Amino acid sequence: MPSIVIVGSGLAGYTVARELRKLDRELPLTIVTADGGEFYSKPTLSNALALKKAPDAIALNSAEQMAAQLGATIRTRTQVTALDPESHAIRIGNEALPYSKLVLAIGAAQVRLPLKGDAADAVMTVNSLDDYARFRAALSGKRRIAIIGAGLIGCEFANDLAASGYEVACIDIAPQPLPRLLPAAGAAMLQERLAAIGVKWHLGTSVDALEHDGEALRLALANGERLHAEIVLSAIGLKPRTALAEAAGLALRGGIVVDRTLATNAPDIYALGDCAEVNGMVLPFVMPIMHAARALAATLAGTPTPVAYPAMPVLVKTPACPTIVAPPLPGAAGEWIVEQGADGVKALYRDSHGKLLGFALNGAATAERAQLARELPPVLA
Repeated sequence: MPSIVIVGSGLAGYTVARELRKLDRELPLTIVTADGGEFYSKPTLSNALALKKAPDAIALNSAEQMAAQLGATIRTRTQVTALDPESHAIRIGNEALPYSKLVLAIGAAQVRLPLKGDAADAVMTVNSLDDYARFRAALSGKRRIAIIGAGLIGCEFANDLAASGYEVACIDIAPQPLPRLLPAAGAAMLQERLAAIGVKWHLGTSVDALEHDGEALRLALANGERLHAEIVLSAIGLKPRTALAEAAGLALRGGIVVDRTLATNAPDIYALGDCAEVNGMVLPFVMPIMHAARALAATLAGTPTPVAYPAMPVLVKTPACPTIVAPPLPGAAGEWIVEQGADGVKALYRDSHGKLLGFALNGAATAERAQLARELPPVLA
């Protein structure tokens, strides 16, 4: 009997496998991954310095340990080159690996800026444990770090690096940090608190070019400013990995399109996590992955189960300014109602009838998270 094959060993892939094993210990299971197959918490990468965790201490289990726990075959450092829905197989070079059901948990890739300059290829990104190991090695002996992007990951890295003694400059074309998640008042508080620990903000502008300047890098900004850094980290966002799916004829929009059971338009192929679009939503956060993995495991075990998402507030790991957001769904009609004090900002997104559709909490206001979360409607019932 062909295995259930999971492509990807991140949180999505391993959580599906773990949930499946709670339901069925006998189904043949193979996990194919392009990296080392270590199990680790990816969100830890953006605050590992503060936690004093070296890259080799971040992994909780090796691939060998995960294979033993899951009763699975795990193929590491293995690149899937094609999907063959017609023959129910994936291609690994010239090898065809058959599957009974296929799960795509291939995540998302960092978006890269088309920068000019002779140092454009020196920009680093962190999207995996391997990436983070390279980044940490590059930090040795360096002090000045420029971060392109003031979204969630950019702000988390800025906090972690500045609190660890690095000189940090953060650049974003938006006029505020976390532009997709925070109203202006909350963003202003976050900006002020991170500035207090040393983050230098360059907002409302972008990086045009990156040049070598001796042992440093010179960033030319669109507003005419020039900055110097020893490392440039790009954190401008993620793009679902869809090339394999597209080549195989799977439906795509913002990600790989799946229905409520996480099934694609190809028989016996499923997708979840950062690569998948569910009900028009791509949700690259931990809690949606956990809920999707439990539902998909039940489906794989023989009980078709539609995914449901409760309200899922997101913790932003910026200890200098504790921040929790539950953004309103795209297209939700309402307005932000903001209460601002010296120690916190509470922003509630309500519709015309006063119904709570989202919130953004900074500082002391984060204490109200649990109460407010109970008032929110589910993301997907």
